[in-house]
Amino acid sequence: MKSLKLAARAKARKTVVQIGDVGIGSNLAVIAGPCSVESEEQTIEPARAVKSAGADMLRGGAFKPRTSPYSFQGLGIGGLRILDKARQETGLPIVTEVIDPRDVSWVAEFADVLQIGTRNMQNFSLLKEVGRAGRPVLLKRGMYSTLEEWLNCAEYVLSEGNPNVILCERGIRTFETYTRNTLDLSAVPAIRELTHLPIIIDPTHSTGRPSLIEPMSLAAVAAGADGIIVEVHWRPEEALCDADQALTPAAFAGMMKRLRPLRTFMDQQPA
Repeated sequence: MKSLKLAARAKARKTVVQIGDVGIGSNLAVIAGPCSVESEEQTIEPARAVKSAGADMLRGGAFKPRTSPYSFQGLGIGGLRILDKARQETGLPIVTEVIDPRDVSWVAEFADVLQIGTRNMQNFSLLKEVGRAGRPVLLKRGMYSTLEEWLNCAEYVLSEGNPNVILCERGIRTFETYTRNTLDLSAVPAIRELTHLPIIIDPTHSTGRPSLIEPMSLAAVAAGADGIIVEVHWRPEEALCDADQALTPAAFAGMMKRLRPLRTFMDQQPA
């Protein structure tokens, strides 16, 4: 970790990334919404639902890097305009992925937070560009990456003058096949020891199973995560992307009734 000049933990300092009224690193931040933006109704209705249930921010992909070139790739600029309308209607800040360095400047005109997905974690040109964009960056861990590799990628963003980096553990590839990936919850306390940057958990992509999202979200809170990012679709069976792993709005609302009380309980425990 000697290469970390900016990301390394310095004494008791902890970064809080402020996005509107949301402080990621101070309070439990919940980011929820569909995997991809498919239509105005499909985005705005879930946005209203997650807002009502207590979400702090809205997620949604206008650009989707997919394993197959024939899979739905997102609506592009049209999707960003839909996200902007959802923000206007709900007041929720927007988290959306950017996948190409050439797109960063104009995606940043719509996004409150620029997401770097697992496949682009080591796209160093993209990391430098988002570092110069003036927007907070949500950096997902690469599916085959060590903590050191992950933090060095955060260093790329920080070194360009952007102090607002949020780390996201989204599961890593192991030999296990029951879950989509393996959620590395040990990353939460480990990151606490290594860096001052906040860390959130993605229980959707790490498990790939709706039945596991709530228990892993609760476990993440108990482990000390600063937040979660979770997929919510109004009709998961009709989703064009990740149809088999999204929560319904009702399931998300039920989870939220347990999530925040657990965080309150954990905060009341002596250090």
